[in-house]
Amino acid sequence: MPSLADVVDLLHSWYPPSTADSWDAVGLVAGDPTAAVTKVLFAVDPTIDVAREAVEWGADLLVVHHPLLLSPVSSVAATTPKGRTLHHLTSHGCALLTAHTNADQAVSGVSESLALALGLTDLSPIRPAPAAPLDKVVVLVPVDAAEAVRTALHEAGAGRIGDYDSASWSTAGEGRFRPLDGATPAVGSVGELEVVDETRIEVVAPRGRRTALVRALLAAHPYEEPAFDVIPLADPGLAATGTGRVGTVEATTLDRFAAKVARSLPSTAHGVRVAGDPTRPVRRVAVCGGAGDFLLDELAGSDVDVYVTSDLRHHRAGEFLEHDGPALVDVAHWAAEWTWLPAVEARLRAAVGDRVETRVSTLCTDPWTFRH
Repeated sequence: MPSLADVVDLLHSWYPPSTADSWDAVGLVAGDPTAAVTKVLFAVDPTIDVAREAVEWGADLLVVHHPLLLSPVSSVAATTPKGRTLHHLTSHGCALLTAHTNADQAVSGVSESLALALGLTDLSPIRPAPAAPLDKVVVLVPVDAAEAVRTALHEAGAGRIGDYDSASWSTAGEGRFRPLDGATPAVGSVGELEVVDETRIEVVAPRGRRTALVRALLAAHPYEEPAFDVIPLADPGLAATGTGRVGTVEATTLDRFAAKVARSLPSTAHGVRVAGDPTRPVRRVAVCGGAGDFLLDELAGSDVDVYVTSDLRHHRAGEFLEHDGPALVDVAHWAAEWTWLPAVEARLRAAVGDRVETRVSTLCTDPWTFRH
């Protein structure tokens, strides 16, 4: 039987807390890491009704998208709404874990799940996650010392690319120099121009290893004054993770696409609001789970035909449409993010098999309950 720590480690490996926004509150909120987990319930919001559902079903862990304690509180007594939810869970042995902005950007995360639910293919992030910063280190070394320097660089952390290590690039060249008074050259004589067959070695390394790499090459290099470069590499923007998703759908119109959105998402009082010509052709679609108006400026001049997100404000939407950019489809925040729950449930079931029962809550926790 997996422990709570085992399940938390799995979820964190898929949705690393380190990728959450700095203002967010994610991870294990309550629970004993050594406790056994037999039932896991997934929900969008940690409301008291969801907590009651988890307890009535006998869940050992409730995984939610929205944080219970995002806003600072001075008390979690059961006399407060947040305290009531937390007390109800913990008093019945149910742990609570939050995956919020760390789940938004991830593969099999919220925006990707929304895109797949709407039938998008060929997905890529609207705003790719930043890649880990890299340097290229280039050093020129006499041919007979090249292997020793290359080995020192690799041992100091260079040359790891994806599932490969010891990666480097070498080319042959000719080094020229004249040792001056005070020099103790490893090759050549003071005052005489020297020509040496050299190897140019190039390796890529994490930027955090920069100083260690330079020290390693200086220690392994036979010259007093080695020639080397440290070149910061630009982020190519190819990360599969990131904010939102862009993809394609079979050619349709805005009216028909909006109808598909309504069919694909859980029903809410909010419904599906559309801004644009109903007959507009739709092929390229962008989506962002949750409140997505912060991406409007990036999409205004794009090749996207329609943008699906939530919580669009009047003035921002109106100004956006004046630029003749994509049409807008505004859906309920809860409904868009609910699409992630079946995806993460399936992922957990595939990882732990029948050792743990799982369930997705269908309780609608959208705050809007009816409209006239």
